[in-house]
Amino acid sequence: MSTYIKHNDQYYILSGSSLADDRTMTLKCGDTFAVFDRFGDIHPIGSGAQGIFYDGMRFISCSEMLIENRRALLLSSSLKEENELLTVDMTNPDFGQKDKNFTEKGVIHIHRTKFLWEDACYENIELANFGTKEVAFDLSLLFEADFADIFEVRGLKRMKKGCFLQGKASGNQILVGYKGLDDIIRKTRITFCDDPVRISTCKADFAIRLKSQEVYNLSFSIEFEAGDKKICSKTYSEAYEELTSHLKRTKEEDCELYTSHDLFNNWLGRARSDLYTMVTKTEHGLYPYAGVPWYSCPFGRDGIITAMQTLWMDPEISKGVLKFCAHFQATSESDFQDAEPGKIFHEKRGGEMANLGEIPFKIYYGTIDATPLFVVLAGMYFERTHDIELIKELWPNIEAALVWMDKYGDPDGDGFLEYRKKSEKGLANQGWKDSSDSIMYEDGRLAEGAIALCEVQGYAYDARLKAAEIADALGNHDKAESLRQQASDLKKKFLDKFWDEELGTFVIAIDGEKKPCRVQASNAGHTLFSGIAEKEHAKKMVPNLMSENMFSGWGIRTLGGSEVRYNPMSYHNGSVWPHDTAIIAYGMAQYGYDQEVHKLLKGMFEMSGYMEHQRLPELLCGFKKRRKEGPTAYPVACSPQSWAIGTVYMLLQACLGIKIVAKENAIYFFKPSLPDFLDELTITNLRVKDAVVVLQIRREVHGEVSVQVLHKDGDIKVEVIKEYLCRDRLPEVLEKSLKVDCSI
Repeated sequence: MSTYIKHNDQYYILSGSSLADDRTMTLKCGDTFAVFDRFGDIHPIGSGAQGIFYDGMRFISCSEMLIENRRALLLSSSLKEENELLTVDMTNPDFGQKDKNFTEKGVIHIHRTKFLWEDACYENIELANFGTKEVAFDLSLLFEADFADIFEVRGLKRMKKGCFLQGKASGNQILVGYKGLDDIIRKTRITFCDDPVRISTCKADFAIRLKSQEVYNLSFSIEFEAGDKKICSKTYSEAYEELTSHLKRTKEEDCELYTSHDLFNNWLGRARSDLYTMVTKTEHGLYPYAGVPWYSCPFGRDGIITAMQTLWMDPEISKGVLKFCAHFQATSESDFQDAEPGKIFHEKRGGEMANLGEIPFKIYYGTIDATPLFVVLAGMYFERTHDIELIKELWPNIEAALVWMDKYGDPDGDGFLEYRKKSEKGLANQGWKDSSDSIMYEDGRLAEGAIALCEVQGYAYDARLKAAEIADALGNHDKAESLRQQASDLKKKFLDKFWDEELGTFVIAIDGEKKPCRVQASNAGHTLFSGIAEKEHAKKMVPNLMSENMFSGWGIRTLGGSEVRYNPMSYHNGSVWPHDTAIIAYGMAQYGYDQEVHKLLKGMFEMSGYMEHQRLPELLCGFKKRRKEGPTAYPVACSPQSWAIGTVYMLLQACLGIKIVAKENAIYFFKPSLPDFLDELTITNLRVKDAVVVLQIRREVHGEVSVQVLHKDGDIKVEVIKEYLCRDRLPEVLEKSLKVDCSI
């Protein structure tokens, strides 16, 4: 993930836009997201994130509901369980004169409901008079639309802007517009169910008269148009019925997890709802947008990793991500975009500034790891689904990615993937830790030259092995053998160059002069995920990662506490990222470290209990866990954020050792385990090709875990393997291991 306010050739989010201090409520649907305050209003503070945004632009910058020109009194506000509906309960303030027409507070109940659907925001305001006499008052709705690019909202200054169009207000409708410097006309259209008594381009007044116990409903829609796109207008009821029907269909088809622990179930429920929110339907399939508010758009790395986290449960997300990444794979060179043939994109954005090239992110390729990870995901997806037709379709893209790895990703031919930015406005660091100060030497100086990151070499190793499996399946055995040899050669070079015996870990990177950056960082843990590390390396690395230097008690720090640049409040130099911890835990499980995996799962679970909505944020500060205290929030963390959402699924997969091999119609559990706070886990509606199964995993008294098939429909086998899955040894492990057939 990138951070964006331009400073020292990097982009950062200004601290003045802290989300930790703003109690906000977030909705997202498709390319639209909204950030409201607890009243359901929009009041941007400084460069705050509140507003309703569509395709990279803010179409509503301010909105407020007033009763007799005063703000109503807040009772409570919440999001529905599926995350689709914001509900706000309020009551009236005192209004009127003491001796005439006075209405005391707490007489009128105001119930606001808001949701997003198909590029529009819908709201209903229900007013109920619980007093003993009739009340009369004006209800006013105020609106502003600044049509600011999201990068402007985040603090970037622009020399020029487009022009605002003359607004129109008549009958029951307000229309305001803006013609950008990109020649695109953007419009915000507000339509009320009833005619106001007074209307202008920024305000609508309604004269409300309610008898005792009478209820009145006022609904309206806010529609967003850009260019030739038109909205099919709907009423509040029509739109809400479509939304709820869509959610019902989605839930019926989904795999669901349920445990013996109520709070853990709340975490799972939140993750499931947030995943519905972030996964966006595109013309290429489903794609999990990265995070609200700053990254509500496709990111290559983020989408791929989220797909990996959820693949065992829902391969449709991976299918959409693979097709989307393949479609936008670079075919030519562009220094401004950091693009090269075969490279997978970093991020893709709409908005005026992106269209004009004021920022390079309309489609930007400044990432070193998305390309090998794309190949890894393709291999994982093929094993999970045996979808040979899609793999045949993607093979040219996979080959192009492999060529990029050999040619452009390794310009000096030393066998390692390395990056150096080409775009003046691009990112200096192009791994997942992409802030400007994230790669350094042991004395704190920033690394120089082309940088080869340790985890990226592991991704490249894994990519070649998985591409070899695909090549074999397609009958290209010579290509498969060549790829396996490349992987073997890379592993030998990597272990020789990156391992630091004194540190007991792999160094974070090698610089442009091939000098090691000798710092302890979480990057090394990803080598367990990719399988490039040997058992003897894991034996030293795992205790290192779980030491007080690296493990905060909540999760694994991005940078060791003993390092010169360690700062628990930094973005990448001491913070804790849930997805990072989950990837490392998954890797630890492949080497047999189940107790450490349990400890990491417990840390993430306990952290979720302190989070609003029990939602894991993008990151948190890396301070040591203190007894009976919650974690320290990072001020501008995205929430919800896709690969933070996927954390719980990858952690559970690590515990269960679950591996689905669709070619064999098989679900394998390699020495499954559950932490001591989970006695039971039920998995419903788990699909393997055309078969569906319901499984119950139970921790027995003696500590071992049993797997029982409660129901199955179709041809599928379920087996427990009594040893850990060693990477790249599946046939050997299956052949010699003691199996427990769980079929019914």
